[in-house]
Amino acid sequence: MIFDFDMIKNHYEKFTEKVDKARKVIGKPMNLAEKILYSHLFETQELREFKRGIDYVDFKPDRVAMQDATAQMALLQFMSAGRPKVAVPSTVHCDHLIIAKKGAVDDLSFAKDLNKEVYDFLSSVSNKYGIGFWKPGSGIIHQVILENYAFPGGMMIGTDSHTVNAGGLGMVAIGVGGADAVDVMSGMAWELRFPKFIGVKLTGKMNGWTSAKDVILKVAGILTVKGGTGAIVEYFGDGAKTISCTGKGTICNMGAEIGATTSIFGYDQKMYDYLVATGRKEIADMAENLKSYLTGDDEVYDEPEKYFDQLIEINLSELEPHINGPFTPDLATPISKFSEAVRENGWPEKLEVGLIGSCTNSSYEDISRAASIAKQAIEKKLKVKSEFTITPGSEQVRYTIERDGFIDLFEKIGGVVLANACGPCIGQWARHGAEKQEKNSIITSFNRNFAKRNDGNPNTHGFVASPEIVTAMTIAGRLTFNPLTDTLINEDGNEVFLDEPKGFELPPNGFAVEDMGYQEPAKDGSSIEVIVNPESERLQILEPFEPWDGNDFIGLKLLIKVKGKCTTDHISMAGPWLKFRGHLDNISNNLLTGAVNYFNNKTNEVKNQLTGEYGPVPLTQRDYKAKGIGTIVVGDENYGEGSSREHAAMEPRHLGVKVILVKSFARIHETNLKKQGMLALTFDNKEDYDKIQEDDTIDVIGLKEMSPGKPLTIILHHKDGTSEEIKANHSYNESQIEWFRAGSALNIIRRQFNK
Repeated sequence: MIFDFDMIKNHYEKFTEKVDKARKVIGKPMNLAEKILYSHLFETQELREFKRGIDYVDFKPDRVAMQDATAQMALLQFMSAGRPKVAVPSTVHCDHLIIAKKGAVDDLSFAKDLNKEVYDFLSSVSNKYGIGFWKPGSGIIHQVILENYAFPGGMMIGTDSHTVNAGGLGMVAIGVGGADAVDVMSGMAWELRFPKFIGVKLTGKMNGWTSAKDVILKVAGILTVKGGTGAIVEYFGDGAKTISCTGKGTICNMGAEIGATTSIFGYDQKMYDYLVATGRKEIADMAENLKSYLTGDDEVYDEPEKYFDQLIEINLSELEPHINGPFTPDLATPISKFSEAVRENGWPEKLEVGLIGSCTNSSYEDISRAASIAKQAIEKKLKVKSEFTITPGSEQVRYTIERDGFIDLFEKIGGVVLANACGPCIGQWARHGAEKQEKNSIITSFNRNFAKRNDGNPNTHGFVASPEIVTAMTIAGRLTFNPLTDTLINEDGNEVFLDEPKGFELPPNGFAVEDMGYQEPAKDGSSIEVIVNPESERLQILEPFEPWDGNDFIGLKLLIKVKGKCTTDHISMAGPWLKFRGHLDNISNNLLTGAVNYFNNKTNEVKNQLTGEYGPVPLTQRDYKAKGIGTIVVGDENYGEGSSREHAAMEPRHLGVKVILVKSFARIHETNLKKQGMLALTFDNKEDYDKIQEDDTIDVIGLKEMSPGKPLTIILHHKDGTSEEIKANHSYNESQIEWFRAGSALNIIRRQFNK
């Protein structure tokens, strides 16, 4: 079954003409990302050369994808937009709400009962508005997208930061908040600041234990968690052509961890082979006929330093396996130096759990390489010394690896196969003993490893590596094991050595599946009724946010001055809170509970200036709101990095926070704040962060004259009676200023469709 064939065919028929026209206008060779961006301009967008990192541009993506946790709020917003049906192909994927506890069968059954209300809502709203619905157990959104929807030269947005995974199939795929998805599903333009471009030239060829995961672990170490902000990363070179399509997806997937807008590879034989293997030969053949257009121009790759804003070169032949962490995905250590790092830093050497899978590494190739290690363990009389879990990426992958005997191999060495879902990667893990908050180490093939991310325990040291390295470490039971050089003692007391992993890019006998888990929407959904129980604890019909009252913000109280890293996990935790993703008031009870208060180094304990007492952040903010007092949140660098969850923007808006003032923002979060009518500001002088005091009352002046590029004035009224004036910058353009004035971007959409 080929989804959206006519749309793709129509796109390809016009693609060369659009690219040629754009190349003529800008007057220079183009990289692949530029070709795709310029070929997806919205109808009313003028074709001209856009300034990188400066100009806002209106685009028309081909499709929208949503996972079940973010889809709830996105579709609740869409329901109020007034559209009878989505304007572009769209899908919902049920992967985030399944808790990993016992194993695939039990966990999936439990999830269907626990989340019945939400699944029924998502199913019915999808059916009504023409949205494809992937049922719980069908797989992780990004693997399902790669297998069924991604295509070279396309453009999509998704309500998950790892939407970028589709770059592995030559697509510009960008993670966004739900309000952005509503724009596109409503047939409106989607706005993005035209990105800068980072080129990564790959030479040589990977060998031995090195895998595609090690490429992005290396890049993360070079660029850090914010080095890719505002940029698209484009991989090219002879080395790129040696990496499998799903391996390319792994690299693009973790591009989210460097803050990149997205990452992409040019079309090649590996993509053709993957399209054919997943039943899309017609699309592969169309792409093959356009292959010179579905990669960067030769001049760009021949002299990349002239055409990219930054250039990185990696020789795959010399690249060794890496392990990143703990507590941040950009702390990169080559495996030859990792045991030394473990000892020097006092990281727990004993490995408690190894986990493979997730949207980053759950392809057939990933599983087959890890299974080759498991097979060796059986033959060499070894079993895992740590707990070991395996998460297939989709039902198609799960069914195929079961047929090919890989699941049996994992189970024989002590592994437990979990449901085709996100599970522990996003904190949906009922890990026994986590509540004790003991210091321990785990290693995963996931993408993120922030504190509390996987199991809620701030003392869990999470490390990220390839599936084969994770499997080997789990057999050894300790972090100081290097499978490239070290031996293990087997059941007979003999020293044994693990040979390098072997695997298959694609299943030799083809993919197989009995039931993909897909529900096609009704042709006409006008008679379908979507019911939300007003007494529900999990779903809540949204009320429009109030528009700006036309006045400066005077007398704001400081809610919290955040110290250090503050990801969307710190702002709006996942894990057990996922059950409230469709109920804005209930989920707002987790607002900033993971953020560290600068003044006492504690989480979820801030001073209420009205009472002088300390209490939880949400309760303190609710007290301010009840008394009609606005507040401000002050933050550090790269505020809001991590996932695309717009709840991290909607919660403060709902509870009455007026302003977020930080040193710098992560891209998606800044956009989400703007979409919800929040005022997102950055310090003109980052050292002014130090001037903010715990009992400050703060004014924001200049809102009536707010215009693009014009700073605002912040007045800090200190408790001792003194005042200080500082400047704050913003990145709002004219249309975004209108979002602020209207109370939200959705208010403008609603107004347009209700005329």
